[in-house]
Amino acid sequence: MSTDGPGLGVLAFGDSITNAGGDVQWGVALHSWALWVARSLGLGYSSYAIDGSLADVVVDVQIPSFERCAAWPDARYELGCLYVGTNDVRQLDWDAGAFASAFGDALSFLAARCDRVLTLTIPVDMGRPRSPERVAEANAAIEAAAASWGALVVDLRRFGGRSLVMADHVHPTAFGQIAIAEAALEVLEADGMRVAVRPSELIAYETTRWGRLHGDLVYAYRHLKVNARTLRSAIAGVLPFRG
Repeated sequence: MSTDGPGLGVLAFGDSITNAGGDVQWGVALHSWALWVARSLGLGYSSYAIDGSLADVVVDVQIPSFERCAAWPDARYELGCLYVGTNDVRQLDWDAGAFASAFGDALSFLAARCDRVLTLTIPVDMGRPRSPERVAEANAAIEAAAASWGALVVDLRRFGGRSLVMADHVHPTAFGQIAIAEAALEVLEADGMRVAVRPSELIAYETTRWGRLHGDLVYAYRHLKVNARTLRSAIAGVLPFRG
């Protein structure tokens, strides 16, 4: 296949946040933010994201998988998406330098094959227990790599909230994935990409009083479980999350 002309759409790497999947929210399926972006741009979608991935897994596993499995590994894509780091900052042996190196390698791979590359920073209020210092180091590395490789950045530092993030304070809900996609589309549109439709225009839902109460009770229960696990982990001196 020739690499001239239109590309193959959106190519995505990352962890469970990009892989997505989970509970519906008011009947809205939990799809990846990157898939919503592709649908809104009217482009095809190819994802090699794997749950629990670290930045070096993107480089050592996901990219080789793409090169091995893609029908046309040398073809170009209109957009490359990378969102990784939420697992890295939760590791006991967190190494900001190693993360920066692996993240840069992943971005450089996308930059060589995509007309545009898009990446995202990590929310400050991420995970329990929180690790704001590590998140700040990761975000600095993400923005530095983006500047080096000409990637666009979606700033998710302030991302969060009951309806957008699950009780684990890590994984976006169905509406959270859509909110991330909407933020990404704003950045892409400002850079000249044509947005055919917004994700919020592709869904329909209706809330009920009982449904809201049930959702609040489930969230409260799961939140208590997360807090209890966090306390046990703090006592044991470990960070519990891989997602």
